[in-house]
Amino acid sequence: MVASDRRKWLALALLSVVQFMVVLDIAIVNVALPSIQVDLGFSERNLQWVISAYALVFGGFLLLGGRAADLLGRRRIFLVGIVVFTVSSLLAGLAWSEASLIGARAFQGLGAAVITPAALSILSTTFTEGRERNIALGVWGAVGGFGAAAGVLLGGILTSALSWSWIFFVNVPVGVAAFILAPILLKESRDARVKSFDALGAVLVTTGLSLFVYGITKAGQDGWLAGTTLGFFAAASALLVGFVVWELRHPEPLMRIGILRIKTVSGANVAGFILGTATFSLFLMLTLYMQQVLGYSPMKTGVAYLAVAGGAIFTSAIAAQLVTRIGVKPALVIGMTSLTAGLVYFTQVSVHGSYLGDLLPGFLLIAVGLGFSFVPISIAALAGIQPAEAGLASGLINTSQQIGGALGIAALSTIATSRTSNALASGSSQAVALVDGFHGAFVAGVIIAGLGIVAALALIRRDELEQVQEAEPAFDLAA
Repeated sequence: MVASDRRKWLALALLSVVQFMVVLDIAIVNVALPSIQVDLGFSERNLQWVISAYALVFGGFLLLGGRAADLLGRRRIFLVGIVVFTVSSLLAGLAWSEASLIGARAFQGLGAAVITPAALSILSTTFTEGRERNIALGVWGAVGGFGAAAGVLLGGILTSALSWSWIFFVNVPVGVAAFILAPILLKESRDARVKSFDALGAVLVTTGLSLFVYGITKAGQDGWLAGTTLGFFAAASALLVGFVVWELRHPEPLMRIGILRIKTVSGANVAGFILGTATFSLFLMLTLYMQQVLGYSPMKTGVAYLAVAGGAIFTSAIAAQLVTRIGVKPALVIGMTSLTAGLVYFTQVSVHGSYLGDLLPGFLLIAVGLGFSFVPISIAALAGIQPAEAGLASGLINTSQQIGGALGIAALSTIATSRTSNALASGSSQAVALVDGFHGAFVAGVIIAGLGIVAALALIRRDELEQVQEAEPAFDLAA
């Protein structure tokens, strides 16, 4: 009995370390982007794809990864994800061109999309007793949060001390160790109720979204009404409509469209999408501002971000306590309002800005916004959901955030680069032109984040939230 308990907690440690690696890889890249741009000759327009390729594939295949784990075996698919993620991390570190790095990042996203739902399923079947299960889910989620906080600092340290390649190489020994330990510590399991993949659904939605993102970047180059731009948007629309039609007709759809008829679930996913749209692009723009305008080193940039990372973890803990007293809707409105205020603050960054004057107040507002948004969104995502569909609902909110992030980066990067190009053409210096571009992106971010306040007020319903307690373990993980 003691040996069995010990094995369970060692399994939790392994799953948590791997999740740390997956989340780390989202945050660690931001700080290294300017160095990657210089070494590999990335254009301003294509630099966004270092993040977007990972986010799009991660979000697009997350639900399919969970389906594959249930059908083919959770431990087996977890091991497949480890191999894909580790090999692609090695290839990313060895990248020699734009295309090679973007391709490696896409495969990293695929590995992450397989690892995350498989690890969650293994954890849920390993810890079946209520209290132990909640503790395990809480540890797993907390380690993921720490990965996001550590990523910005570790990215700066590795890039400054060694090179940007090491932000990817650092995953390799962890992946090798996980591959060796997983067969020893993890038990195999399947879900007998799952009979099919619905791989076509995953391909349709991921390809459609990728074409839509590429259409946005082409609009910045060729114009919104150019034939190539409209062609990409038309193809994307056809694929996304095809996805909805296919899901409605498939006997075991990847995503049951009917789940979005619950108003609060729709509101949570809209808010999650907006949160991803605003924050992914925000951190990209701020990284470029600190390094290209203020002259920060990668390490100094990473340290600067600790105010956001630490503040978000701290305020998440406060929000988790307050949400039971004031309710989900008020907490989410506070979060979205603070996020919007932070973006408003960043619209005034200057060429000769300082950390205390131009960055820190905005960072603290963003930290409160993140902390008070993630927790209520995670609860609202499970409103009215039956326990059997808690995994789908939890995966859907993560998908919304990742895809929102990819689309946000594409849209705001296009705005920033277009304004920068226009400013340079009119005779502005490089620094002034860059700041002008960032201002445009931040203004667009304010509008997007403001829509999150509207979504919280209009779509979150108290009566639907009363049913969320039935799916509490999934909420613990998401939070």
